[in-house]
Amino acid sequence: MSLKHFHIVFIVFAVLCDGGFFLWTHLEREQAERMGAAGLGMFSGWIAIGLIAYGLWYVFKKCKSIHVT
Repeated sequence: MSLKHFHIVFIVFAVLCDGGFFLWTHLEREQAERMGAAGLGMFSGWIAIGLIAYGLWYVFKKCKSIHVT
């Protein structure tokens, strides 16, 4: 696996983790508030959106040089 492919996989996992944390803070609001993580939920959602935008930009920028074999 090349470094470019690893970068794409890492971005996908980061989006999944941030999105999962965002969903947890919204679906289990009381538990998140008790743990002090409620304020981080919205921030995590914005980070996930930013990572999606970055991931799309990266793939389109590198699509000419990424060779799938």
